[in-house]
Amino acid sequence: MADYVITTDSNSDVLPEFIRENNLTIIPQYYSFGDTVYGDELNMPPHEFYETMRKGELPKSQANNPAVIREKFEKILKEGKNIFHIAFSSALSGSCNNVMMTANELLEEYPERQITVFDSLNASLGEGVSVYRAVELWKEGKSMEELHDILLEEREHVNVSFTVNDLNHLQRGGRVSKTTAVVGSLVNIKPILTVTAEGELKSDGTVRGRKKSLKTLVSRMEASLDLDNYGKDRIVAVLHGDCLDEAETVADMVRGLGFTNVIINDVSPSIGTHAGPGVVGLVHYGKKR
Repeated sequence: MADYVITTDSNSDVLPEFIRENNLTIIPQYYSFGDTVYGDELNMPPHEFYETMRKGELPKSQANNPAVIREKFEKILKEGKNIFHIAFSSALSGSCNNVMMTANELLEEYPERQITVFDSLNASLGEGVSVYRAVELWKEGKSMEELHDILLEEREHVNVSFTVNDLNHLQRGGRVSKTTAVVGSLVNIKPILTVTAEGELKSDGTVRGRKKSLKTLVSRMEASLDLDNYGKDRIVAVLHGDCLDEAETVADMVRGLGFTNVIINDVSPSIGTHAGPGVVGLVHYGKKR
């Protein structure tokens, strides 16, 4: 295996067992209720987090901490290893920039080492599938340069669509416009959103009813497949905000299309702050977004 370490942030929503099995280093992203800040040693289980939101408490998200980034990166560098970091979209947060600045500072102190920061231009498991892919390539012995080139080539092919129950959370955080939030709040109208090639959130229409919104995620995935280049053995990810039954429904529909590697995970609280309870998303490789 190549002699470098893959790191990412907690917004990637990579499954805990995958993190343990592959000894991944995770940079925490933070969120808070009132004066209590979570995300590092203090964490709130996803169900408790979303239940707190349902009761009317509104959390806030915060970027990563440069001091924590430095501590985790420096430990790796002192072990004589290089770092390949996969970051949360720079279009949605200052976190990627914090990692880049810290990396540049450390490279001045450790000029013999390498740190590559890859901007996923994506969020949640949209970012996470690039982590899964990176580990696969690392195990194949790909160099950091080869890994970067492959992820860069594939980045625009990582498609994300999701639906939410309440657009006001995204509007409150400045992720969508007030007009979009108003339209999405109409009775039984469910929005469909995507992550653009530039890493930004974009409203991509509405449908009537929750069941139809879930089916629409899968039908849009089917329409955007590129099976000549990204086959059905590629990972597909379903993300959710404390609505596992609906995520399982989407996963079953995806398996019905013949995909063999489907994972499901919670949307981490630092992203759930903006998406809210009931978010369901689908991530797959396909045509360029």
